[in-house]
Amino acid sequence: MQDHRYSFEVDATRQEIWQLFWGKKTGDLIERGDVRIEILHGGDDKGEGLVRHCHFPVPRYLLSGGKARSWEWLTEVKPLESWRYDAIGKPLWSKASGSTRLEDLGAGRTRVHFRETYHVFNPLFRFLLEKSVHRFISKDNDKLIKSSIEKGVAAQRARAAGV
Repeated sequence: MQDHRYSFEVDATRQEIWQLFWGKKTGDLIERGDVRIEILHGGDDKGEGLVRHCHFPVPRYLLSGGKARSWEWLTEVKPLESWRYDAIGKPLWSKASGSTRLEDLGAGRTRVHFRETYHVFNPLFRFLLEKSVHRFISKDNDKLIKSSIEKGVAAQRARAAGV
């Protein structure tokens, strides 16, 4: 099993970041470069049970045209604090679990903590491919998620200011 953790700080409140992730509803589509996320079910009033279908790049040697899919559901939602997701992905049938925690640093800043585990079901593929595939999938997550949050918060603030 692979385990990836990272944290970063952004000039945004927990409320602003929360709205980016949890202001979505059934049918919404999010696209960031090669990553596409469809919200299949928005979950309850706090987001518990949200279901999303994700499309993302994987190494071409998996013979899937360099594309993968996962089906993810979000649980253990603590508004403005944290959430967990579990996923099933293909190709290379696998499961992933992750959590995100928002730490208020004061003065309008937040530290985002992220952790993901990745486990390939087939023992042979796990031995041969799990580490390299997870490294490929996760290689830019730190920068991509931080950049997406910063751009999203800037867009929210511009809308609120009527720009």
